Amino acid sequence: MRITVAEHPHARLSDAWRFAVGTGRFDLALRRDYQESLALVQRDIGFRHIRGHGLFSDGVGIHRPYEYRGERHVRHAFTYLDQVVDAYLDLGVRPFLELGFMPSGLASGEQTVFWWQGNVTPPRSYGQWADLVRATVGHLVDRYGLDEVRGWPIEVWNEPDLTEFWQGADADAYHRLYEVSAHAVKEVDAALQVGGPALSPGADDDWLPRFAEFVDARSVPVDFVSRHAYTSGPARHVPFGVHQRLAPARRLLEQFASPRRQLAGTCLAGLPVHVTEFNSSYRPDNPIHDTAFHAAYLAPVLAGGGDLVDSFAYWTFSDVFEEVGIPTALFHGGFGLLTHRQVRKPTYHLYAFMARLGDQVLARGPDHLVTRDDTGRVSVLAWAPVDVTGRDPVDGHAVRLSLPVPGAHTAFLLRSSVSDEAGNAWRAWGELGRPAAPTPRQLDVLRQAAEPVRRHASLPVVAGRVALDLHLNRHEVTLAEVTPVVDETPPWWDEARLLGTDDPAATHRRITAAPDRQVTTAPGPAGTA
Repeated sequence: MRITVAEHPHARLSDAWRFAVGTGRFDLALRRDYQESLALVQRDIGFRHIRGHGLFSDGVGIHRPYEYRGERHVRHAFTYLDQVVDAYLDLGVRPFLELGFMPSGLASGEQTVFWWQGNVTPPRSYGQWADLVRATVGHLVDRYGLDEVRGWPIEVWNEPDLTEFWQGADADAYHRLYEVSAHAVKEVDAALQVGGPALSPGADDDWLPRFAEFVDARSVPVDFVSRHAYTSGPARHVPFGVHQRLAPARRLLEQFASPRRQLAGTCLAGLPVHVTEFNSSYRPDNPIHDTAFHAAYLAPVLAGGGDLVDSFAYWTFSDVFEEVGIPTALFHGGFGLLTHRQVRKPTYHLYAFMARLGDQVLARGPDHLVTRDDTGRVSVLAWAPVDVTGRDPVDGHAVRLSLPVPGAHTAFLLRSSVSDEAGNAWRAWGELGRPAAPTPRQLDVLRQAAEPVRRHASLPVVAGRVALDLHLNRHEVTLAEVTPVVDETPPWWDEARLLGTDDPAATHRRITAAPDRQVTTAPGPAGTA
């Protein structure tokens, strides 16, 4: 069945999908390969903000206790902080600050998380914690300007409902941390944005309502609500990796919608909702992240998530990431859109395709999104359905559309695709024998294999419409861009005479026939035919 797409838009396409993106710990941004990777992502996609852990961890070195003349003091040092934020702003992305983890000189205990040992215990002194928050935010305002920093959301901690990230998953202790942090931020400037509680997907349903009750009773400022979303089940471990079952992608959208449902009727109802992490698996070593399946799986989430939340941040932009240790292979199931050698994964291309869509929504469906921009270019993002059980993979899916292209006789089609067979460096890596440390030549091959397949054609416009048939291979995501053609062909143009003959039939035979032998001709003098 062919779907007739309306000529006039019915909505604007939300940019919630690129409001923010996740990253490895804060100080990884000092690395050259990290910055090169982010530059590539910003060129092709263009995220607004970037969020990661470890702002206050020892690797950034902000909290520096010392003794002088028998007394203990604290110096707040911003050397690495400034280098990282300078790099971000140079690359056109702003921080989405996360206040955490606990610097060792302020920690009340020794519990840590991750290979790089982020401390997850409450502060030994809430007064010193407030000083740390106030000094850091105040320094950023002094360096980058109040108008600039007012645009940076500031989130208090990460997943305090999990014992791995907050000692004892103690809600009361988190509420106290949030209260002290939020007031410290607002003491710098009342218009700065502060929020939380950055809950995990598994948080009990009473966590958000209890948070709302607390901040309401204590008149604690909250400018936005945050949570995370993942769809994977328990991890089945293998050496240097895991395998997990996935729930259908609609479960991500259900998680996106849950904060507003849970907060209806509370003091936090109506606030912006930021999903500050989302992905399929919550593990940085699940190979599903590297596959074409993953791009097709997430396509409906990117197409529809902006209707439910103000932002949803893909976790993460790059495999420069060390939560479970230094990666042991180029493709190791990392979260990133890019590998740590800047090989683009299929999900990278899904995001790059989204970046090319127009902002006028003409149509939506379970397997497509149609937009138009101000130039009249109509763009179709389409994807093949996926089967999370692996039992019934979908082959031969088709999307048939009638697109409005008024005022033209022909249109130009540019189609870009990734699938199991195309634009899939992970598959090429397997065919190369899965080299753990690819040679420069192998890296070149993988980068070429990661390129989407592109094709183009001239399409007739009949009664102001173009018939577009998109036949999708397994796990394919495709972007079809249809542009009205303004024909500027000069009147003397005659393609039939390309080879200098007046016999159109002979010319056609000469330029289309496949020769069965090599012919060598000697060059004539310059300017001769």
